[in-house]
Amino acid sequence: MPQIDDLVLFTQVIEHGSFSKVAELNKITKSVVSKRISKLESELGVQLIYRTTRKLTLTEPGEILYHRSKDINPIAQSAFDAVTGFSEALSGHIRMSVPTISGELLLAEAVSDFCRLHPGMTVDMSLDNHFVDLLSDNIDLVIRTGYLEDSSLIARHIFNSRWMICASPEYIEQNGMPLTPKSLQHHNCLGYNQQSTGPFDWQFIRNGELYTLKVAGNFSSDNAAALRKSTLAGNGLSYLPTCLIYDDLQKGELIEVLPEHTGKVVGIYAVYPYTRKPAKRIQALIEHIRERYMEIKDRF
Repeated sequence: MPQIDDLVLFTQVIEHGSFSKVAELNKITKSVVSKRISKLESELGVQLIYRTTRKLTLTEPGEILYHRSKDINPIAQSAFDAVTGFSEALSGHIRMSVPTISGELLLAEAVSDFCRLHPGMTVDMSLDNHFVDLLSDNIDLVIRTGYLEDSSLIARHIFNSRWMICASPEYIEQNGMPLTPKSLQHHNCLGYNQQSTGPFDWQFIRNGELYTLKVAGNFSSDNAAALRKSTLAGNGLSYLPTCLIYDDLQKGELIEVLPEHTGKVVGIYAVYPYTRKPAKRIQALIEHIRERYMEIKDRF
C-alpha cells in the first residue's frame, strides 16, 4: 500500500513544479524525491507525471490523484495543531451561549471551574434555548442540541443525551401505568415546545427502527424545568432528558414509563465559526466540557 508521506511528497512536487525545490524543502536529495515518486507510481500501477527537462506535466491518473489528495498535508497539520499547546497558559475572553438545562445542571460549574484552572481566562456564558447567530451576535462558542444545518459553522459532538417518559407515582396510581405507546393516547401528555417535530410528536422504537406517535395533553411549555415541575405535581406524563430528572427517579418521586419503547436520543454539540485553526482557549474549553460530561455519563 502506498505511504502517506509519498503522497504528500507527490502533491508538493506538483505545487512547486520542481523535484529540486521539494528536495530542498524536505532536506533530502533530488534523487530520493525522484525514487519515491517512481515508487508511488509503481505501487499504484500508473504513471502520474510526464517528466521533461523543462517541466512536469500530470497524466490523467495524476490529475485525479492530485485533486483528491492536495489537501492532505494542511488537514494533517490542522489536526496536529488542534491538540498542541493544551499545556500552555491560556488567556483571553470567551463569549458562549448554552441551553438552559445544560447550563443549570452542568455547564455553569464546569465553565467556572475552567476559569479557576486558568486564571488568565474569562468567560461570559448566556443561558438561552433559542437559536443564536454566532457571527452577528459575536459569540465564540455555542453548546447546542440536535442537528446543525449551517455549513459556515463547525460542530464537535460531545455527548448523546437519552430522554425518557416519566410520571409521578400519584399520577400512575390514579390513571394506571401505560403498557404500550398507543395507550398514551388515553393519558394527559405534557408537551415540550422546543422539539423540532412538535410538542406532542413523541419518538419510540420498534424492531430497531424509530417512529413518531402523536399524543395529546392540556399543557405544553418551551421550558423543560417547567414540565418537570408539572410532572412532579401529578398533572401528566412528560418526555424529558434523563439528566434533568435523574435525582427525582433516584428518590422515587418520578417513575420511568415505557423504558423498552422509548428511543429519543439527542446529540449535544460544541459549535464555533469555521476557521482553519480555532483559538486554543476554545479547544481547551470544549475538551474540558466533554470531560465533565463523561464524568457523569450515567446521568445522561
